[in-house]
Amino acid sequence: MPVIEEVRLSGTFAALANSTRRAILARLAEGEASVNELAEPFDLTLPTISKHIKVLEGAGLVVRSHRAQYRPCTLEPSPLEEISSWAEQYRPVWEARFDRMNGYVTHLMKQRRTADNDD
Repeated sequence: MPVIEEVRLSGTFAALANSTRRAILARLAEGEASVNELAEPFDLTLPTISKHIKVLEGAGLVVRSHRAQYRPCTLEPSPLEEISSWAEQYRPVWEARFDRMNGYVTHLMKQRRTADNDD
């Protein structure tokens, strides 16, 4: 993976590491919102919410537009799509591991049933 993609992916993961920022993104998935609207469900100050939004903007997850005095925030999904693509490459590895684990657990359960029947 090129360095620039790694840096962008790391920035996205860092932005998503905070539960408040994830909640803001969940809200924006429903549609655009102002900073005041985004702040409503939180017991945080507007400057704190603004800082969270700036982190999300820096990661490319949020875009603010200008319409007169209204500056709505909108979700930019492309960084989330990049994470999905990155994670997808590991799906076969994890599916194989889970299949092996499932087989092992099934084997242990059969052994246990056999041992219980021998008693």
